[in-house]
Parts: sequence; structure tokens; C-alpha cells
Amino acid sequence: MTARLRLHAFFLAAATAFWMPLDASAQGAGGDAKVLRLVVGYAAGGAADAVARAYAEQLQTAGFANVIVENRPGASGRLGFDAVKRAKADGLTLYLGSSPMFVIFPLTYRKLGYDPDHDLRPVAVVADVPTAAVAGASQPYGDMPAYVQWAKQARGKANLGLATLGSPGQLGTIEMAKQNGLQVEPVVYRGAAPMLVDVVSGEVSMGWDAVASMMPLYTGGKLKFLGVAGSRRLPMLPDVPTLLEQGYPQYQHASSWYGVYAPAGTPDAAISALEQAFLAAGKNPALVAKLQASGFLVEPRSGADAKRRMETERAHWAPVVKAAGIVFDE
Repeated sequence: MTARLRLHAFFLAAATAFWMPLDASAQGAGGDAKVLRLVVGYAAGGAADAVARAYAEQLQTAGFANVIVENRPGASGRLGFDAVKRAKADGLTLYLGSSPMFVIFPLTYRKLGYDPDHDLRPVAVVADVPTAAVAGASQPYGDMPAYVQWAKQARGKANLGLATLGSPGQLGTIEMAKQNGLQVEPVVYRGAAPMLVDVVSGEVSMGWDAVASMMPLYTGGKLKFLGVAGSRRLPMLPDVPTLLEQGYPQYQHASSWYGVYAPAGTPDAAISALEQAFLAAGKNPALVAKLQASGFLVEPRSGADAKRRMETERAHWAPVVKAAGIVFDE
């Protein structure tokens, strides 16, 4: 057994040990073990769902526990957040959420309805999520400069499909549109899948979401990427230029990431065991290969790193939100 596999086995054994004392009370009449619920605030088939199911499969295969993924789409992920916030703090109900809920929403919503710093405890960062602007394959533009020129002549037809209201991609587009004299109307959906249906059909002129959500339609010839966020091209899309390369620096920090969170009050021992289990699962070569092939970058990090990243990114976006005067009531 290699050193990496031995470490992997050690972490999973440590995580499983936390639930061992619970076995007597956890057994139902039929002898069923406790179930670990991983709640996703978005519809099945999207990027968050793909990450959740990849981790659930790995944790379950490794003998961590019975793991189920529960989709609770709505309110840009907030319905799932609320369900986990109200769950018993026993380490058996977790939330897999995107970073805008913890970074952008506190800056943009007048009445957030939750405390991103205290209602849930970060367990781990499980995947970085490259994001991109995309259009239907039949659209006459193939990059962002061409889209901007088209939008100037579109007479109010330019719009932006979003799976999350107030995402970094939306903020970048607001800034881009302002600097180019455009009006791009946001259209928010209950997940990436329904949004992309309208992008493919041309009902929506441009979509913004995780690359992972769009890769199958891209490889199938239904979509084309107008450009990716960040300062470097992606290994899975080496021929697609960054939006920064194309002259649009507003999108340099517009990517996001997924973290796993537990209800406030979850014991430290449970948080530690969960963290180690997710970090170990995220280093499994099969999981890494599977998610990277789908458009994710997998470099799992601790709950402490998740908290620091939330604070740093919130500080970056705060002046952008203030300058743009972005406020959502609900």
C-alpha cells in the first residue's frame, strides 16, 4: 500500500470512528446504519450536484457511511442552506454550497435571511469551479468582443442567464456592460440545467455558470464558450481565451468554489472527522480525474482555509458592489 493510500485509509478510519459510539442508537428496527445527508441547494444535473455525487460515491465506497445527496433547489441555494441550518447539529446533515452564498450574497441582499458566518460551520473546500460565458452554437458571435458588438445593436434583447442571482459572473457582467454602454438583463433560473436549455435555444443571448455544467453541451456542439474567468486558460479548454485576454478584466476574479458546511453547534470532533474524510476523498485519484474531466479543479482544503477565503473574497467584491449600487430585496 502506498503512503498516500495509507494516509487515505487512516483519515477515513478516524472519521468513521466518530460515529462508532452512535451505532447502538443509530440502528433502526431493521438494523439500518445512520445516513449522512449531503444537501445541495440546486437542481440535479448541475455543477454542485455533480461534485456532491462524486464525493458521496467516494465516501460511501470507502465505507465512511451511507451517503445520500438531497437536492433542494430554490432561492439561489438558500432553501438548501436553510434546511441544513435547522437540522440537528450531529454531523449527519451537511450543506454543499457555492461561494457566492457566503461571499457575494451578504453584500448584495438587503434581507439575507441567514448569517453566513455563524449559521453554518465550514468543513472543507471540496472543488474550485472555473466559470465562463457561453452562448448557443447558432448565435452569430463567438467571443466576448463579438458579443458586445452584437449587444449594442440588439435593442434590448441582450440578457444573461444565471443559476445564481448575484454571482461573481453577474457582477463582472454589470461592470462590463456599464463600461461598454450596454444593458444586459439578468434572467435567474432554479439551476444550471433549465438555464442552459434557453441558452441553447437562443432564448437567452448569453449564459454564465460553471464550466462543468456546460461541458457536455459544448462537446456535443450545442454551446460555444465566449471566454473563461480568471487569469489563466483552463487545462480542459486550452483553446478558449480568458476574458482578461480579450480585454475584459472585470471577470478576473469571477470564478467560484464549493465548500461543505455543517450546522452551527456541531461538535468539534465531528467537524474534524468530516474535514479529514472530505480531504482524503478529494485526494483520491479516481475522484480527481472524474471531476477534472468534467471541468472542475480539485485541490481540497480545510475548513479554516474556507473561512479565510470567504473573508478575502468578500473584501475584494465589497467595493465593486457598492460602486455599482447592487441591492436585491429578495
